[in-house]
Amino acid sequence: MKWKGKDLFDLVCRTLGLRETWFFGLQYTIKDTVAWLKMDKKVLDHDVSKDEPVTFLFLAKFYPENAEEELVQEITQHLFFLQVKKQILDEKIYCPPEASVLLASYAVQAKYGDYDPSVHKRGFLAQEELLPKRVINLYQMTPEMWEERITAWYAEHRGRARDEAEMEYLKIAQDLEMYGVNYFTIRNKKGTELLLGVDALGLHIYDPENRLTPKISFPWNEIRNISYSDKEFTIKPLDKKIDVFKFNSSKLRVNKLILQLCIGNHDLFMRRRKADSLEVQQMKAQAREEKARKQMERQRLAREKQMREEAERTRDELERRLLQMKEEATMANEALMRSEETADLLAEKAQITEEEAKLLAQKAAEAEQEMQRIKATAIRTEEEKRLMEQKVLEAEVLALKMAEESERRAKEADQLKQDLQEAREAERRAKQKLLEITTKSTYPPMNPIPAPLPPDIPSFNLIGDSLSFDFKDTDMKRLSMEIEKEKVEYMEKSKHLQEQLNELKTEIEALKLKERETALDILHNENSDRGGTSSKHNTIRKLTLQSAKSRVAFFEEL
Repeated sequence: MKWKGKDLFDLVCRTLGLRETWFFGLQYTIKDTVAWLKMDKKVLDHDVSKDEPVTFLFLAKFYPENAEEELVQEITQHLFFLQVKKQILDEKIYCPPEASVLLASYAVQAKYGDYDPSVHKRGFLAQEELLPKRVINLYQMTPEMWEERITAWYAEHRGRARDEAEMEYLKIAQDLEMYGVNYFTIRNKKGTELLLGVDALGLHIYDPENRLTPKISFPWNEIRNISYSDKEFTIKPLDKKIDVFKFNSSKLRVNKLILQLCIGNHDLFMRRRKADSLEVQQMKAQAREEKARKQMERQRLAREKQMREEAERTRDELERRLLQMKEEATMANEALMRSEETADLLAEKAQITEEEAKLLAQKAAEAEQEMQRIKATAIRTEEEKRLMEQKVLEAEVLALKMAEESERRAKEADQLKQDLQEAREAERRAKQKLLEITTKSTYPPMNPIPAPLPPDIPSFNLIGDSLSFDFKDTDMKRLSMEIEKEKVEYMEKSKHLQEQLNELKTEIEALKLKERETALDILHNENSDRGGTSSKHNTIRKLTLQSAKSRVAFFEEL
């Protein structure tokens, strides 16, 4: 009952393990107006219900100028990622369609890790809320078409850990025009209705119909004092020669909120331009060590994964070679069987031919004997003699034919014997080939794959050198060099990224339904057509090129 706001806030921060507490606060709603719990005031002394439970939202109250440089702890980065992602999806921050797809791909990487086509099959994002409804309604595209484009970019983020993917998300989101800006309706002295924007860079004045591009800006280093009386708000420039400028808000409660945000943002603005406190230095040193440790761990895991993949590839290659050898052995067996069958057939044919040759030789001998017997026979009459001579002539011709046939059959028998000898030689070679294949080593010697280390071993060996989690100066120097290298690579990737964004924008432009464009879509397109693609910081810097005096005068005349 006696707790102050700080007691409750500290309890939440301790529960989350959060040390960068200066960005956050506890928000509640009172009569449709947003308010923040005051640290030095009792919780129950705030204008909250004393009977019903009170709901507070733990949210980022102030935003960094550069998320990568200022957000040290991983939990801080994660909380900002969740909040900014929700604001984009709820359309509290305007995001162009092509940038929405890119941000969605980093959100998927943060949640699912590296893309794996065997796991992340079509439809795996069907239940995910990744794009603002405004973007989905603006194009004639099915959920499958959106998923295809998100997945194409998601696949390119391989190797990024969750914290890296979330930081990439924030680095893109922080350059959106409405990122980190709190808007309030105000009126100047002339009664013109305007919007006041309060963010990490300063105060900005907007046209109520255009929340993307401010008309004028006042950075925090130009403001000396801010105060309010009832609904009137007074801002004193640093240059005392310049008159103060005033505006009116709708409610006293709104003025209180504006003042809180101005004081907090101004304090952080000045803190960034001073040396880090001992606490921040300690946190940054711990973050660097943690980043180096994680990087080494990722490298170790990457090497183990690579070795495992190489082992799997070697195993697949050996299995392929084994299968190939089995096929060769089967073919050799079949060739051997065919050779044996051919040899048997040739041997049988040679035997038959030899028998036929013997039989013909025998018949030739019998014909010769018959011819001799006929010659020896006495023929008494001339007619018988003539007939006898004719028979003798026929017998001689027959004997000659039989001799030729016998000689041909003998040659054929010799040829068959030679074929038989060659077939047996082929059979011998086939047996020898089969013997070689079956005795060959199926698995050649391999380098042993080191078994993964048990998770309870705090250190590990790497190429013979013992590594531990103690980081020397050389480790820090190497890490610094790696960070510089990453910055150069990021600049190169940014150019490629912009090309991809333009390519996607061109690709889906034909599917856009012009009649569904919102006012912010039209304003963004107009800015793009005018070449307004510079960063948010550059836009505000251009607005402050004029003197503070001329900007104050411009504000009064709006």
